[in-house]
Amino acid sequence: MRMNRNYLSEKANELAKKYGYLPYIIERYLLLFGERETLSLLEANERGLNPVIRCNTLRADPSDLYNSLSARGVRLRVSKWVDYAFEVLNAPFSLASTPEYLLGHFYIHRGPATLLPPIVLMPEPGDVVIDMAAAPGGKTSHLAQIMKNKGVIIAIDIDKRRMKSLRSNLSRLGIENVIAIRMDARRVYELGLKANKILLDAPCSGEGLIPIDKSRKKSRTLEDIKYCSKLQEELLRSAIKCLEEGGEIVYSTCSIAPEENEFVIDKMLKEFPLKVVRIDLDGDPGFTEAFGMKLDKSLRHARRLYPHKHLTEGFFICKLRLEERIRVR
Repeated sequence: MRMNRNYLSEKANELAKKYGYLPYIIERYLLLFGERETLSLLEANERGLNPVIRCNTLRADPSDLYNSLSARGVRLRVSKWVDYAFEVLNAPFSLASTPEYLLGHFYIHRGPATLLPPIVLMPEPGDVVIDMAAAPGGKTSHLAQIMKNKGVIIAIDIDKRRMKSLRSNLSRLGIENVIAIRMDARRVYELGLKANKILLDAPCSGEGLIPIDKSRKKSRTLEDIKYCSKLQEELLRSAIKCLEEGGEIVYSTCSIAPEENEFVIDKMLKEFPLKVVRIDLDGDPGFTEAFGMKLDKSLRHARRLYPHKHLTEGFFICKLRLEERIRVR
């Protein structure tokens, strides 16, 4: 259905009032997805999401963890994304108060999509990895788990309070291969570091977190999206400068705004000798056109996840490979 501007604004205002959003968000959804899919998305956001726990296989066996928590009344379901993670259907007490949590047997994720960036990056035990926005440590610890506590992970974050949480989580989980550095990741290339794998789960507007945090319906403006987009470009540019020839970056956000996702990648594809790597993952393809902007066709290999289709938070993930050495300036 092709909607004229008057109908678009009327429908956006109607749905914004009904579901409690700022109207500009709904209008953008209508332009990107059409009316029927927008309604499905809005309804899914209302249903919310269950938290997910990831078994720390460095310290526990997934079956043992499942059995011990189930015996105390916690209802779990094996995640569709990875067999060592569980969706929490019901918990009669705080999981963070359990002996298993305190002993580092699992990490609590707010939603299932946050499991995916380390899995897509898939570092080997001997790799040198940079985690560009690491705190509070969910993805850093997941990377270490995949690497079997071998190789080196350089975990970067600028926030002092969150870095304290990062170090606490790494200690609790028994992570031994991480060097944590508090600094602005936009300047990390100045350290002269080179890595063959980099994870940038970029700071974003968090528009995809509405199923988990309903305040996001009204707490972010278009200016926030523009600000985040500029920050993301700077972070990704810095990451690319740290990458070895043939190395790979996984870029992800918990936003569904194209300006924070495909637009950022499209700009980097024009600046650097990068290739978008096909991701073997359930999800919708990345946009190759949005809001009248034509984008690099290879962005179809990126993946978009939505609560109404994939039962996750709204999420974007793209894997890039540096095809030839670049000169850092």
